[in-house]
Amino acid sequence: MVKNNNAADSEAYKGYKGTALAKLKELGIKVWSDVEIATDKGIFKGVILPRSETADDKHIVLKMHNGYNIGVLAESITKADEIGYKEAHYKIPEQEFPKDSEKPNVTLLGTGGTIASRLDYRTGAVIPAFTPGELYGAVPELADICNLETKKLFGVFSENMGPEQYQVLAKAIGEEIEKGVDGIVIGHGTDTMHHTAAALSYMVQDSPVPIVMVGSQRSSDRPSSDAAFNLQCAVWTAAYADMAEVVVCMFGPTSDKYNLLHQGTRVRKMHSSYRSTFRTIGDVPLAMVEPGKLIPVRPGFKKRRKDKKVKIDPAFDDRVTIVYYYPNMKPDIIDSLVENGYKGIVIAGTGLGHVNKPLYEPIKRAVEAGVAVYMTVQTLWGFVQMFVYDTGRDLMHYGVVPCDNMLPEVAYVKLGWVLGHTHELEKVKEMMLTPIACDITEREPFDGYLIMQGGVPEVEEFIGKLKL
Repeated sequence: MVKNNNAADSEAYKGYKGTALAKLKELGIKVWSDVEIATDKGIFKGVILPRSETADDKHIVLKMHNGYNIGVLAESITKADEIGYKEAHYKIPEQEFPKDSEKPNVTLLGTGGTIASRLDYRTGAVIPAFTPGELYGAVPELADICNLETKKLFGVFSENMGPEQYQVLAKAIGEEIEKGVDGIVIGHGTDTMHHTAAALSYMVQDSPVPIVMVGSQRSSDRPSSDAAFNLQCAVWTAAYADMAEVVVCMFGPTSDKYNLLHQGTRVRKMHSSYRSTFRTIGDVPLAMVEPGKLIPVRPGFKKRRKDKKVKIDPAFDDRVTIVYYYPNMKPDIIDSLVENGYKGIVIAGTGLGHVNKPLYEPIKRAVEAGVAVYMTVQTLWGFVQMFVYDTGRDLMHYGVVPCDNMLPEVAYVKLGWVLGHTHELEKVKEMMLTPIACDITEREPFDGYLIMQGGVPEVEEFIGKLKL
């Protein structure tokens, strides 16, 4: 009987413990109860959600009727009325994805990020959608765009993506292109999407079709979710855009007016939570896109072709790192990297590409030991200019190679890819400084870098003219 009681408690109070568990039992409510809770902060209505095993034992999680989740301090609850109970069902309804021989064929490759999901309003649960039938149930507009097939390659958070996954993904893209698909979409978590976009820009070259990376900043259970719109824009781009580049397709403005297509080597996640988090750095976006329309922003991108030829080159040496320079950095950091077998170091230097003098000798030793050392700038915008000051000239004398306006993360990925081909420093230099997919540009556009600092007169004047 004890085991049965424990099992019943586990099912009724999933993940709850301590003060929160005691409060649920005291109030006579359990997980999936639809409740009205009175607290010293006010009244809240919603569904009690399961609690993570690693979460604290003081809060009860409530999915409010507006779709947002809140944590309610158990001790603050004075009363709770159960309005109903919503039994959890985790299987998403699946409908057959309509096929139309007149529509393009698009393959969606999944890496583990939830590219689309459906809120079960009876339970308050968020259910990931991935198969064509599930995606059709979640985002039926996709059927108006193309014939969609899906393949799940991984089930990992984006921070766990790395060279092994890049290589598998590149090969899978090659296989789909050989089959004759009209475009490829890659569902990916947003945190490291720009790293993967850079990796694919080197590992998949001269593609005849668009390769479109997409994710969402906010899950589909939130009213402000960007998941469905991003997915529609990405699938339309893959199906119809006259473009054959590796791009990231995400919100342009903070509203869902349009998405931007960012070059895979010039894009970076710039805000932890904004939906418009991705920005092109050192250039302007390739295009604006919404389902049914693409407006080019930067001319000169590669156009779609009808052949099935593509260069898949998934080489990578993972003995590469980024060193973000800071004042008073100690020499042993560089020495320890060499001692631990690293073959490539990308430095994100200050200003035009600088580090302090105590690092000179360990950098010199690293280069003499055959380690490729490259300089980028932590300002992100602008070029490395190591001829201007003595510091830069000295570092070049010791063997540091400036990376022009390559982004630090892109230089890291490219150096790993290059070292996968050769460790001969002159050959490495030749490959690193040969532009691929606009990772190095001749100049930055005059209208690319704009300062919009809230509170200053000109910005406040501009905002005041907007009809908000």
